[in-house]
Amino acid sequence: MARTETAPDRLQAASPRVGPRWGQAAGALSLSVSPVCIELSGADAGTASAYRCLLAVPVLVLLAWPEYRREGRPPRRQVFYGLAGGALFAGDMLLWAKAITEVGAGLSTVLVNVQVVLVPFLAWAVDRERVPRRFLLWLPVLVGGVVLTGGLFEQGASGSDPMAGTVHAVLAAVSYSGFLFLLRRGGFQGHVRTTYTLVICVSIVVSALGGAAWGALDLAPSWRTLGWLAVVALSSQIVGWLLVAIYSPRLSSHVGAVLLLLTPVGALALGTLVLGERPTPAQWAGCVLILVSAYVTTGGAPGNRDGDGPQHVGGSVVGPRRMSAPSRTPRPGPRPRR
Repeated sequence: MARTETAPDRLQAASPRVGPRWGQAAGALSLSVSPVCIELSGADAGTASAYRCLLAVPVLVLLAWPEYRREGRPPRRQVFYGLAGGALFAGDMLLWAKAITEVGAGLSTVLVNVQVVLVPFLAWAVDRERVPRRFLLWLPVLVGGVVLTGGLFEQGASGSDPMAGTVHAVLAAVSYSGFLFLLRRGGFQGHVRTTYTLVICVSIVVSALGGAAWGALDLAPSWRTLGWLAVVALSSQIVGWLLVAIYSPRLSSHVGAVLLLLTPVGALALGTLVLGERPTPAQWAGCVLILVSAYVTTGGAPGNRDGDGPQHVGGSVVGPRRMSAPSRTPRPGPRPRR
């Protein structure tokens, strides 16, 4: 009997020519543009968070409309993922920007990027997804690379209020990890662009309210500020995060989390080229540790299929291999080895 095309099938067919690792890596590197552009814009946290999302909405709606017409309205569960993910994304942007001034960029960067630990843990706790031993063995090296790249040993916990900044950075890390987990989980059953557009729309509202509460929202920014934030909207909201939303559901959680560590590496390199910053040898050593660890823990080159297996959600198997299954009624099989 012929199989009826499902939403996951259409999701797999949407971009068959690009491997999920290459897509995730490209998204992570696109995200590395935003810190430099936000620095050049001079915008406050609330202004940058709200406008980078607002300026992206028209393009995202155009990208999501064909999918919406084809697949219809997302299920209630995915609407919830979009609402919650948008709130967490806005919370991450606001809290991290606040923490930088209170505790310094080094510690803030280190704490936010503990997502490399939290996202696989959430996938294991909620979805019962196995975490490979190789990733666990290399995890201390990855964390060490993040610490060195953030310049924590050179900068320490500097800032106006280290205690409050540490709390805000931890909350930003939790928000960021929750956002990544929901963004990935919301893409298992299709409606990726529609759900992601909802995430960005919710982020606009929450960012504006949070920025206004903290006195960090400018409703009439200059054209120069808007220009740089438009670059952020293009590189991050339209390209970077959309690629992550599309490809992270097709990767194991630990692979997606590790590849996102390319963002601070790219930001450090761009800061050197564009802003004239001078990273220390320890920071460059941290970048090398991240790159080597990413290569080893994700199974080698981005085109390698290891780690691109099915994901376990609520006792069922979803992911790239099921999406491309032969035309027969799918039957649950044994848990694949990773």
